[in-house]
Amino acid sequence: MCRFIETIRIEGGKVWNLSYHNARMNTTRKRVWGNCSALSLEDILKPEPWQERTRCRVVYGENIEEVVYIPYTIRQVSSLKLVSCDDIAYELKSADRSMLDKLFALRGEKDDILIVKNGRITDTSIANVALWNGTEWHTPSFPLLKGTQRQFLLDRKQIIETDISVENLSSYSRICLFNAMIPFGEITLSCEELDY
Repeated sequence: MCRFIETIRIEGGKVWNLSYHNARMNTTRKRVWGNCSALSLEDILKPEPWQERTRCRVVYGENIEEVVYIPYTIRQVSSLKLVSCDDIAYELKSADRSMLDKLFALRGEKDDILIVKNGRITDTSIANVALWNGTEWHTPSFPLLKGTQRQFLLDRKQIIETDISVENLSSYSRICLFNAMIPFGEITLSCEELDY
């Protein structure tokens, strides 16, 4: 049975980007199960007004199966290892992360991996990325997962989709990691910390 997840940030009494999570969840459900009626996360979430950053993990199939609230501690990332894998697919946020876990195990002494697919930069094991060219932030046109925070930033024109190959990484000086739990700008490192 297919199981999928939404990871939702709750902080300062606010549920972040809920409309984006609703849209992705219902798009996934329709793609996998056909013409099923839409679900609303607003009807399911019962968060306390936490001030600390909290991860709400929603596990679902055709219907919601589990909702868990977990205090969140950010995992610091200060170095990345480029890992190539042309066979990886993670366009739906599946509960099965086995391929990502196998690639993550190849990081060696680095904190995380930056996955390359067909010669193009995609994502880390946990986050979408954007790279700074001195003028603007570019996010890969072909991510493994089109994250909710990524779409939020694209809609506000804070990042621009660009086809980023390994060969043109040298034109970027900084890389920013972000996802539903990690706001844009919270983890940024020098491209010199990329291990080819």
